[in-house]
Amino acid sequence: MLQTPESRTLEDAVQLALATAREQGASQAEAGASLDTGLSLTVRLGDVETLEHQRDRGLGITVYFGQRKGTASTADFSPATIRETVAKACSIARHTAEDDCAGLAAAELMAQTAPDLDLDHPWPLTPEQAIDLALRCETAARGFDPRIHNSEGATVNTHRGWRVYGNSHGILAGYPASSHSLSCSVLAEQNGSMQRDYWYSTARDPAALETPEAVGEQAARRTVARLGARRLTTRRAPVLFAPDMAKSLLGHFLGAIRGGAQYREASFLLGAAGSQVLPDFIQLQERPHLKKAAGSAPFDHEGVATQDRDWVRAGVLSGYVLDSYSARKLGLQTTGNAGGVHNLILVPGPDDQAALCQRMGAGLLVTDLMGQGVNGVTGDYSRGASGFWVENGAPAFPVEEITIAGNLRDMLRGIVAVGNDVDTRGNIRTGSILLEEMTIAGE
Repeated sequence: MLQTPESRTLEDAVQLALATAREQGASQAEAGASLDTGLSLTVRLGDVETLEHQRDRGLGITVYFGQRKGTASTADFSPATIRETVAKACSIARHTAEDDCAGLAAAELMAQTAPDLDLDHPWPLTPEQAIDLALRCETAARGFDPRIHNSEGATVNTHRGWRVYGNSHGILAGYPASSHSLSCSVLAEQNGSMQRDYWYSTARDPAALETPEAVGEQAARRTVARLGARRLTTRRAPVLFAPDMAKSLLGHFLGAIRGGAQYREASFLLGAAGSQVLPDFIQLQERPHLKKAAGSAPFDHEGVATQDRDWVRAGVLSGYVLDSYSARKLGLQTTGNAGGVHNLILVPGPDDQAALCQRMGAGLLVTDLMGQGVNGVTGDYSRGASGFWVENGAPAFPVEEITIAGNLRDMLRGIVAVGNDVDTRGNIRTGSILLEEMTIAGE
């Protein structure tokens, strides 16, 4: 890691915490320190609404006395406070019950090197510059169409953080990372009916952000397209999830294959490793070392080196998403996913969204989801939705106030196609997902 004053401060804090844990008699210990800085600004209707500067830091220490565990944290990096925090963690550990699965991940799994993933791109943005960007974004949105009559604002965010992790196996590593975004949300009215929609752009490198005008115009375009929305009668029909909505389907799938859900027997895909869970054309990959990607990381929250994995090959689930604790519970080895997956990619097919609409013929294109009606144990799925009814292979009119329902096991097996319109804004990357059929509840 490139040495900076920030990284040295974090390294010193972690090293002191680990040394104090050894002095206190801990058999194992791990510590993580972070420092985050940022700026967030929102304008609404041409005026500055909020301006916030952020500077946060924290240190967490976990100690083990045999298989007794204690954890404590602090935002004060003074040596006396760090020692006091470690002492509290040790006191907790001495009074907790033993857990035969507690402990650090195996030493041989620790990251030995940290590849340069090009994650740090500071944006020296002044408040005046942020105001200019936000105003340009909102102005473009409000001027896009006369039916746009109100705004929820345009927001500029810039964030930079440093992370350092160390444990008693000897690892001490960290890296800086940045994240920047620009978003806009507006409202439109027609014949007494109002609609709202939004758009955003996010990237590690500010040079990769969409222009403020492009973000504002897309937010406006999406909002105006929703005007005149209708309700549908209850029916069964194909459903096409737009990429940003398709991510939620993969999120539910991830939840079902996490080690915690598996050892607690709280998953609709319980014991599914090695079985067909998706159509045979589906490939689902994890690629943690993509340069500048939102989910890239050289190691997980336990210091375990990250690596490429294919979670689904030809529709068959290869294994579970594990940290060291859940792995021990299941008699397996950690997959380096303490803290989650790193750049989950659903391999796209050859068609864009327009071609998938053509393939669907008639059905529902979902562009927004509401509610949390998903049961991770049974797989039962029921959520409010809005979007567009497709006829003759093209969107015919917007729809709202409907519910889509099914069972996630059947929905996943019923995937017909994956689009090449991949949304790279985030840790899950997927194009549109076309499902064979769902229940659509309306009038």
